[in-house]
Amino acid sequence: MNSITSFFLRLIPIFVNLPIFPEIIVISSLTAIIIIDLFWRGKNTILLYRIAMSSLLVSLVFLLYQSQIINLSEYFDSIDFGNIFRILILICSLLSISLSVDYVICSKLSLGEFLLFKLSACLGGMVLSYANDLLTIYVSLEFLALSSCFLSGYTKRDMRSNEASTKFLMISGVSSSFLLYGFSLLYAISGGQLQLDKIMNGINLDQFGPVTYIATAFITAGTSFKLSLFPFHQWTPDVYEGSPTPVVAFFSITSKVAALALFTRLFSLIFRHLPSEWHIIVGLLAIFSMVAGNLIAITQKSIKRMLAYSSISQIGYIMIGLLAADSENRYASMMTYIFLYIFMNLGTFACITLFGLRTGTDNIRDYAGVYMKDPVLTFSMVLRLPSLGGMPPSSGFFGKLYLFWHGWKAGSYPSVLVALISSVISIYYYLKIIKSMFTGKIGKTDPTITSRQNSLASPSLSIPKNSLEIAMIICALASSLSGILIDPIIEITRKTLF
Repeated sequence: MNSITSFFLRLIPIFVNLPIFPEIIVISSLTAIIIIDLFWRGKNTILLYRIAMSSLLVSLVFLLYQSQIINLSEYFDSIDFGNIFRILILICSLLSISLSVDYVICSKLSLGEFLLFKLSACLGGMVLSYANDLLTIYVSLEFLALSSCFLSGYTKRDMRSNEASTKFLMISGVSSSFLLYGFSLLYAISGGQLQLDKIMNGINLDQFGPVTYIATAFITAGTSFKLSLFPFHQWTPDVYEGSPTPVVAFFSITSKVAALALFTRLFSLIFRHLPSEWHIIVGLLAIFSMVAGNLIAITQKSIKRMLAYSSISQIGYIMIGLLAADSENRYASMMTYIFLYIFMNLGTFACITLFGLRTGTDNIRDYAGVYMKDPVLTFSMVLRLPSLGGMPPSSGFFGKLYLFWHGWKAGSYPSVLVALISSVISIYYYLKIIKSMFTGKIGKTDPTITSRQNSLASPSLSIPKNSLEIAMIICALASSLSGILIDPIIEITRKTLF
């Protein structure tokens, strides 16, 4: 008995130091949720929620330990690029599940299946963040995309949700086909290599120059679909409007973080021989995304469609950090802004979810006079929306300041100038909502305009929403504190290596 115990004790350090140990924890929780939900048939929903949250939290702690981020000693020299994005995805998943559980319970949907899809998408994003071969990249990307697609159509009785799921599935298939064709060209011209570093060394531009440019174009198109970069953004507002609000909160940031990890790894490793060419392409995509996203967002009546176009412009800002990478700061500005954007974005969606559960609407006009009915929700929106616009002294202001300053130093003058102008434009439609919340007159909801995404839930002020409010408070506090403590965040991201 003692020998068996000592054997298992010796195995613990081995498992803890395994690079894939955080993913093993997520897989174990997935299996546990399936078995428990099968035998209890959805009766013990609180247990399923606790298992999902506990597994993600434990995975995050072990990943922080493996990455040495929680090690404050002088030996903390560098952190793996993939680990940073795995940490970001785990944070996104924790917060998004917290703000989703009340919606699922109030809508009388199956929490077990919902958590299954969310954890599956989280697992796919984590693997995608550090995948180093074409096959693993494609499988994990499809794992993430299909799980997100199922989530977008989770409210099966809602026609808008079904339409959003269909559009998501079709666009995801098209983007994956573009990406797969680009991968096949890379596989061919590199002599049958799958590893990214071997592909980089195996490409001969003198012999396969035109084919390399074609592969670059197809991979750019495929990843731009995933990131909702202009002009591959058309699916985004429709899917955002039709999907359940907590689901939109999840894949509006989790899918983007995973796709950014893929985009950065592909273009920084494989296409480093074409720096000027792909910098120009990405710079143009960023500029058009910032301009189109902010100008179209002004005209929107649905707050979810407005945030969809806002997310398109936000990706344009983040692309500046990708273009501004250098040997000293690396991708610090991009990753710092992504970290801040997670709390700004999820905090805003937490407020929208709470408002939607109480009113059954996501129309901007129905936010008029909310201050009189719910001061806490109004205050949270006041903290989040100006931060998304980059108004001082919010965390979004410091994130954009570092991002634009880094881009200006790198010589991305057109992109930075357009970003500054478009940020000023975005402040208008963010402040318009805040103005309506304080000064607007409370009126009746127009059923011909209002989008009832939460029609399965009974709009009521008496429904308890503890986890949703907790997520809203956590995002508000984290966003505020991260703006104050931005220097340690920058220092960590500057030590990131591939």
